[in-house]
Amino acid sequence: MNGVHDMGGMDGFGPVVREQNEPVFHADWEGRVYAIASIAAGLSLINADEFRHAIERIAPERYLASSYYERWLAAVETLLVERGVVTREEILAKEGGAIDPALIANPVATQCPAPVKDKPGSRPPRARFAKGARVRARNLNPSGHTRLPRYARGKAGVIARDWGVFVFPDTNAHHAGTKPQHCYSVAFDARELWGKSAKANCRERVHLDLWEDYLEPIAPKSKPKAAKRTTAHHTGRY
Repeated sequence: MNGVHDMGGMDGFGPVVREQNEPVFHADWEGRVYAIASIAAGLSLINADEFRHAIERIAPERYLASSYYERWLAAVETLLVERGVVTREEILAKEGGAIDPALIANPVATQCPAPVKDKPGSRPPRARFAKGARVRARNLNPSGHTRLPRYARGKAGVIARDWGVFVFPDTNAHHAGTKPQHCYSVAFDARELWGKSAKANCRERVHLDLWEDYLEPIAPKSKPKAAKRTTAHHTGRY
């Protein structure tokens, strides 16, 4: 999804401040939110990809003003409402007006379609790319969920490792099937991603885990053909 939710590589948000000895949770309610999300996932009420997409559906201004676990809470509440576990009115009444109604999305039928079942006994697909292969991240602009960050789209990288076959997030987030496929660690040079803002002699690389559908092969450069040698035949005529 394009928007402020995809913050990787964006400028203007200030420095990243590391908190020394940061606790796992800053408040008790954060631990409870984590537990609720874990239980919902364990009961198959939500999956990780649609959970991420629910966070992406938070209005941009509310997203930026919310803390990490406030976003988690909004996503869990949205998905539980869409699953029919609770109603939006029940959540708002329980909170006693302390929660912004905009954080809980209104149920949308297209967000919760009937799951697409995978074919039983299907074999894992073969890998399209081998280690060391040059690839380019496709220039996609999906309206739904994706794990392909904007700053890598259209950029060239090298396959560093094949992690194996995993569920495809873009379809799994929308109950459009798991579409299992190979996921690779792809190495991108800093200069390729950031251009002149990266140092000219910079050897830094960014490794991204990218699914096969995000990638397209880059044909190896062909060597220039040697010029054909021609032989002049002397005819004896001047």
